[in-house]
Amino acid sequence: MSENAAPFETTTTTAGTTTVTPAVPAATTTGTGAVEPCDLVTVPARQGLEAVDILRRRGVPAVGPVLHDGACDTLGFLVPPGTAAAWDLPGSACTRTSGRGLRLPELPELPEPAGDAPRPAGWLLPPGDTDPVTDPAVLRRALGEAARLIEAADGCH
Repeated sequence: MSENAAPFETTTTTAGTTTVTPAVPAATTTGTGAVEPCDLVTVPARQGLEAVDILRRRGVPAVGPVLHDGACDTLGFLVPPGTAAAWDLPGSACTRTSGRGLRLPELPELPEPAGDAPRPAGWLLPPGDTDPVTDPAVLRRALGEAARLIEAADGCH
């Protein structure tokens, strides 16, 4: 973690591009108290928020816990373990946990940071309020629809 990164974030630099993402939870706790392993799909916040809206409007149990990074640049969807092996959606990344990472069943309510201090990472949709994980096929369709909606909105200047 870089010294400027908020808690629960990781910083990756690849070919001159720096990406900060929430740390990958190794597992999440289901409503029954059982611990479920998971992978994490990370997307830009705008596309992720649109996808959350799409999934929630459908009214079917389709969206699991969702993390946001401290700067609110990205959202992370918890998905079943093994998803990372086949995930190839452009503009997103899927991180395999392999049983490592933090368990974040609940993050405490924290006060707003003062001045220019970065916000800590946290849950947009916490475990227990949602399904245990998001179905990757359903998430892929919602992210595609979200990208098309954003492209259409940005084209209407």
